[in-house]
Amino acid sequence: MIHSSETAKQSARILLEIEAVKFQPENPFTWASGWKSPIYCDNRVSLSFPKERKFLANSFAEIIKSKYNNVDYIAGVATGAIAIGVLVADILDIPFVYVRPEPKKHGRKNQIEGYLKENSSVIVIEDLISTGKSSLDAVSALKTEGANVLGMLAIFSYGFDIATENFKKYDLHLDTLTSYDYLIEQSVELNKIDESQIELLKDWRKDPSNWKK
Repeated sequence: MIHSSETAKQSARILLEIEAVKFQPENPFTWASGWKSPIYCDNRVSLSFPKERKFLANSFAEIIKSKYNNVDYIAGVATGAIAIGVLVADILDIPFVYVRPEPKKHGRKNQIEGYLKENSSVIVIEDLISTGKSSLDAVSALKTEGANVLGMLAIFSYGFDIATENFKKYDLHLDTLTSYDYLIEQSVELNKIDESQIELLKDWRKDPSNWKK
């Protein structure tokens, strides 16, 4: 869910202007899942831009303050959302933890790093949502440790149907600063893509797992 259209436009514009988003229709990217994609979004680039990262972190904090009461912790999903999650926790002046994809195989074998009190209310921060699987795995890990996960916030979502279905199964609310549709809209305004690429990008999202096969 987009919390604010103005924030969505500005966030999309930021990602485009700092070149966190790359378009390569003729030479598609290959995701970890094996999917071929004409677009790649690396939100970690925003960390190198102080003004832009402050805007994203403050936008997250405003959503949390307006929608949630008595938040005890911010939890970042490793690795992409650790830094932005820390910034949000600092703005709100509340504790922070982060969640690994799986437990460490040595030492204390933690999956959740930091001190997390049992029965605490947690907001999860993600940088990007594709299928939602890894994000929701982090939610499961937090719940296993006794956390009450109130919701998740992400910088960007591709808006895949499979992600919508996965979040419904978990009965978890997701807010995003911006989305694929806003990204395309702002790309047109900034002359980053032309009309033919718009149709290609829309077709790709309809069936990304089979695109270019």
